[in-house]
Amino acid sequence: MNHKMLSKNEKENKQMELIAPCHFGLESVLKREVQDLGYEISQVEDGRVCFYGDAAAICRSNIFLRTAERILVKAGSFRATTFDELFEGVKRIPWEVYIPADGKFWVTKAASVKSKLFSASDIQSIVKKAMVDRMKDHYRIQWFAEDGASYPLRVFIMKDVVTIGLDSSGDSLHKRGYRKHSGVAPITETLAAALIKLTPWRKDRILVDPFCGSGTFPIEAAMMAANIAPGMNRSFTAEHWKNVIPMKDWYRAVDEAHDLMDTQVEVDIQGYDIDHEVIQVARRNAEIAEVDHLIHFQQRDVKDLRHAKKYGFIITNPPYGERLEEKEALPALYRAFGDCFKNLDCWSAYMITGYEEAEKYFGCAADKNRKLYNGMIKTYFYQFLGPKPPKKNKKEA
Repeated sequence: MNHKMLSKNEKENKQMELIAPCHFGLESVLKREVQDLGYEISQVEDGRVCFYGDAAAICRSNIFLRTAERILVKAGSFRATTFDELFEGVKRIPWEVYIPADGKFWVTKAASVKSKLFSASDIQSIVKKAMVDRMKDHYRIQWFAEDGASYPLRVFIMKDVVTIGLDSSGDSLHKRGYRKHSGVAPITETLAAALIKLTPWRKDRILVDPFCGSGTFPIEAAMMAANIAPGMNRSFTAEHWKNVIPMKDWYRAVDEAHDLMDTQVEVDIQGYDIDHEVIQVARRNAEIAEVDHLIHFQQRDVKDLRHAKKYGFIITNPPYGERLEEKEALPALYRAFGDCFKNLDCWSAYMITGYEEAEKYFGCAADKNRKLYNGMIKTYFYQFLGPKPPKKNKKEA
């Protein structure tokens, strides 16, 4: 996506450090996205990318980032091995900069890894008390009505280092607003987008998902092809942070998203599923995402997978067999899938699955394999790489 890079002036006016959590193992994809938006990376850790940005960056990153789970504004970070240290560390953070006297604030989640403080409920309680203590002194009031805008917080403690961030997103960013209905084992929109970005697929190449379910892979691909920002049709908690973000920054980000859209793009994206009702669900979701004209959905068994075009891509999330009776059908299913793939001339296939014997029944070893978690399920992203198409000469291009 060709976003306008930030000017030197804008870069010099950095005000905040933002934290973007993502799927563990896909940090490099999100890092590239953040850099494409024009922001400077401050740190990349397991499951998160941190970067610098101003108030407008909060708007733009929420609206444009496809692979981030949410955008947090880093309020502070310090070391704590006792609850007293936690209390004092939180109290030192200038909460009045972020939260007005009528703001509603609470800790939505506390997570601790390899740290002496590990009780989530105690961490949440102490953080809230310390914030109230600080704000009592600043606002010179003893009781907070908390009837204004919401300022939810998230606390991470990693090896005794506490990091606190204000959650600007609200609902997770995977909730684009288009998936009103989903199949049995849906893949999240953010994970689907990240996996597509891990492949060399581009909008001028055919893309087929033979197990499309509720249509997440085809819809995310179509949104990428048409440059439709994933956060265009939803709201964010920080829209009400008028003390932190001027409304004009939200309007500008939305205008930028509209300017970049190209809904008349020509693409060949197809989604198949054996279940007629599931295909209907996928079509409805694509309509809500406003990309139904860019995707061909069809009821089709995987054994009928074939295509005349060369150099195509399969990106898919086949059944894992969570239930025993389903597991018994998996060898035949993956064997049929593999047989069809062998007959596709010069194609590449990418599949995420929790089925341990996928390669065996697919009939060939993956060129690359990446272990990922889809929710709490351990999965593998198998990559079967076909040849690159010949380079076009200038006339063809």
